[in-house]
Amino acid sequence: MTKIERLISIIMILLKKEVVSAKEFSQLFNVSKRTILRDMETLSLSNIPIYSVNGVKGGYRIMDEYKVDKRLLSNSDLENILTALGGLEQILLTDEVERTINKIEAMVSPLSLNRSIQMSFYDWEGRSEILETLKACQESILKKKLISFDYTDKNGAETNRMIEPYELHFSESSWYLKGFCLNRQEYRTFKLSRIDHITVEERAFHPRDDWSGQGHEASYLPQLVAIKAWISSSIRDQIVERYGRRSIENHSSGSLLATIYVPQNHSGFQFLASFGTHLKVVEPKTYVEEFRNYLYQMMENYS
Repeated sequence: MTKIERLISIIMILLKKEVVSAKEFSQLFNVSKRTILRDMETLSLSNIPIYSVNGVKGGYRIMDEYKVDKRLLSNSDLENILTALGGLEQILLTDEVERTINKIEAMVSPLSLNRSIQMSFYDWEGRSEILETLKACQESILKKKLISFDYTDKNGAETNRMIEPYELHFSESSWYLKGFCLNRQEYRTFKLSRIDHITVEERAFHPRDDWSGQGHEASYLPQLVAIKAWISSSIRDQIVERYGRRSIENHSSGSLLATIYVPQNHSGFQFLASFGTHLKVVEPKTYVEEFRNYLYQMMENYS
């Protein structure tokens, strides 16, 4: 770790913690206390408001009133944060997000605020319903409270679950909750749109020791298969947005051959079917056969 990286790490740690001792910093970065003292002097000379705290539980801290002070971030930094939060605001508009946006906007000069990026999402009716479930999940995670709910899996089977909630994920257009299921005695991932009658219980829980090794496994993501498909120029932009320009080969006949990655299940077939007659899967043969059977089943609904 370079000195610059260490200095940035020190700032980020102090922004999160009240007081950190020189001994803790020296052990964390594997350097001497003398080095940490010089780092603190460097940060102070750079106008980072760090000061020492005396006593048994003494150490270093950043002045509270500077923890979200504009002087730690430039106008450009703040505008970039607002752009990111603006996108999140439309997916997940909560009181906390709104308050954060208002605080950051108050730190930016109205004359300099010039957002060059705007994001728009469909305001589906179902989003407001998901939002209530999302808020309950957030509350239970923050308060470390158990939650119970009715869950309907992809096959339509209904069960009642009691969960230790740990993380929320947003993937593509769906929200997922990951937690430890007391009914199944293992970590499970739940799609929020399949959750009903959610209740935050009074009973608290202690996070499990093995959660750190489980928390970042994206088990809600399906296994993907590489397929080749002829596509029309009218959907080229959609394929480029999702898979990049390198996914498309131009042939002398004027046809376009795309290599794309989709699940070999109903969700993958639904995605491909959404392109209608503008896409034709040609490889692999096993995928073509399963996709054809799926389309036949669709046709039977209208026969």
